[in-house]
Amino acid sequence: MKNILFLFTFLFVFQSASAQLFTREKVLNDENVDKNFLSYGYFIGFNSYDFNFDYIQNKPDIQVAKTTGFNVGLIGNMRINNYLDLRLEPGLSITTRNLEYPESYFNGIEHTPSDLEREVKSTYIHVPLLLKVSTKRINNFKPFIVGGVSTALNLSSNEDNPDDNSAGKFRTKKNMYFYEVGFGIDFYLFYFKFTPSIRGVFAINDELVRDVDPNSPWTGNIDSMKTRGVFINFTFQ
Repeated sequence: MKNILFLFTFLFVFQSASAQLFTREKVLNDENVDKNFLSYGYFIGFNSYDFNFDYIQNKPDIQVAKTTGFNVGLIGNMRINNYLDLRLEPGLSITTRNLEYPESYFNGIEHTPSDLEREVKSTYIHVPLLLKVSTKRINNFKPFIVGGVSTALNLSSNEDNPDDNSAGKFRTKKNMYFYEVGFGIDFYLFYFKFTPSIRGVFAINDELVRDVDPNSPWTGNIDSMKTRGVFINFTFQ
C-alpha cells in the first residue's frame, strides 16, 4: 500500500513540475539577447585530453594517464536565424598527459624505470568554427547541439627540438586539426545568458613526431597518435 501511495505521489509531483517547467508562461529574462546579428562573450571550463593510438604490430597498448586541464577564451557569435548561429571561439587549453609504456617494448634494450614513462604537456591555442543549432526557446532556457571544425597551435610541441626520446624528449606536432560535436543549454538569467556545454574534440591528423631511430621503443610501433578530448565549458554572454 505504501509503495502504491509513493508511486501516485511521485507521478503527481512529476506531472506538476513538468507543467510548471514546460507549459506555464513565465517572465522572459533578457528577451532581446538573441536578436543581435553579432554578439560576444567569454568562457571558462575544464578539459580531459586523451590519445588514440593505432599500432603497426600487435603489442600491448600504451596507457594514457589523463589529468584535468583548463580552458579559457572568447566567443564571437553571428546570428543566421532563430535556430542557427555561427560561432568563433578562440581560446587557450592547457593539459598534461602521461604515457605509460609496457616493459615488453624494451625487450633486449637496456632501460630504466623512467624510460617507461613520458610526460606530454600541451598548451593549445585552439580556434573552433562551429555551427550552433538550437531549439525554440522554452521560457528561460534553450537546448542546442553544436558541431564544426577547429585548428590548434601547440606551444609545447617540441617539434623543432633536435633531441628525441633517446635524450628524454617526447615530441609532438605544432599544428593540429580537429572536428568537434557537442550539446548544451542556454539559460537566460536576469542580466546575462549563462550556458553550460559539453563537447567532444577529435584530431584529424597524426600528432606524433617520430624519433630518428625507426626502431625506437617509444615511437617505432606507433602508426598514428591522435588527440581526442572532452571540454566542459561555462559561457557568459
